[in-house]
Amino acid sequence: MYDDMVIDDIDPILGSEFVIELVRHLRALDSYGAYEKWSNARLVDPLIMTRERKQEMPITADPDDVTLSNIRAYYSALAILIEKQCGHMCSPFISISHEGFGRVLITVGKLVVMDKVLRDAHLFGFPSLEKLKLESDRILTQAQAMVSCYPTVAAI
Repeated sequence: MYDDMVIDDIDPILGSEFVIELVRHLRALDSYGAYEKWSNARLVDPLIMTRERKQEMPITADPDDVTLSNIRAYYSALAILIEKQCGHMCSPFISISHEGFGRVLITVGKLVVMDKVLRDAHLFGFPSLEKLKLESDRILTQAQAMVSCYPTVAAI
């Protein structure tokens, strides 16, 4: 974890539907209860990769278990919200090599609604909480548009 938090505990974005779902997934991955007393801001904070934080990281490195868990939680939260929006079962498929390269697919039925190539997974994150929400909203909007265009494939 980082010594300095970049998210304020009273940031209104922490109350958004996506961040609430993301926090649920992050807490679900905490099987030992280590994060039980952490605030939502502290839980989400490692997903914020400011310029200063990126400069502290090596250019090439293997992603650690916490980073991999954060990636899984982020895309799983997206999948849950897509499922809520469209009413069809949604599945995230995440494949990341030990070197930090991989791919994420989110499917609704037989329809691929999101396809993202991951590079340098050890640097996974967003410049700010606002950017995290904007990117998530963009993906959710695009996924809903795909389901609207191809409802038969999404229902399979």
